[in-house]
Amino acid sequence: MNKRKLSGWILCVCAAVTVCGCGGKKFDNPSRGETLVMATNAYAEPYAYYEGDQIVGIDVEIAQAIADKLGMELEIRNMEMDSIFDELNSGKAHIGMSGMDATKERLKDADFSDPYMRIEQAVIVRADSGAEGIGDLSEGLIGVPSGAAGAIVASDLTGAGVMSYDSGEDAVQALLNDAIDAVILDEDSAGELTAGTEGLKILEEEFTARGCSIAVAKGNEELLDDVDKALDAVIADGTVFEITNKYIRAE
Repeated sequence: MNKRKLSGWILCVCAAVTVCGCGGKKFDNPSRGETLVMATNAYAEPYAYYEGDQIVGIDVEIAQAIADKLGMELEIRNMEMDSIFDELNSGKAHIGMSGMDATKERLKDADFSDPYMRIEQAVIVRADSGAEGIGDLSEGLIGVPSGAAGAIVASDLTGAGVMSYDSGEDAVQALLNDAIDAVILDEDSAGELTAGTEGLKILEEEFTARGCSIAVAKGNEELLDDVDKALDAVIADGTVFEITNKYIRAE
């Protein structure tokens, strides 16, 4: 099955990075030093996860790309999600990444970069469904192609069940057979699979999967500016799309 380009942003450099122990010293700006320290939770596939004894994933490769732009080495520290902001604000880590979006609650504890991942998605339901938007599916059973971006979207819906299928076609067939309540796919795939098919419709509401961002210590504006500039450069040179397509299929 051919991969499509996702309508989104994301970054990468396929690198396996050694997990380092805790420690470190206070800093003002990592671009003045030699090592960029990333705090993460390595149980958040596809963002950061173990492959053998190494941590890999979208966030690892984004961080590596940023470190390369800043002319630095990358060091990764794995920890509980709740500890990431403490590491940043204590000066033990420079950036925090674990598929995080800049929620109001998180903005109390850290500052965030521009988003590096935005995936445009569509929802297919049966024609007689009363659902009008993604929020109406929070208690439903949602079908997604295994490894596709829709799986990330569905996992964000509290209370919803997720069923994985080998392909978008299989997920749509399950919907037609009343086995599930909806299918989440990228917009192009959703349009192709519903064209000429009776009994299905695409919800009018357009939405973005999520906007993952990079956390830095609260008030560290100099660091945040350097991270945003490096992030912009990696997005502009196409690295974002290469990484996205490596870890997440469009359908």
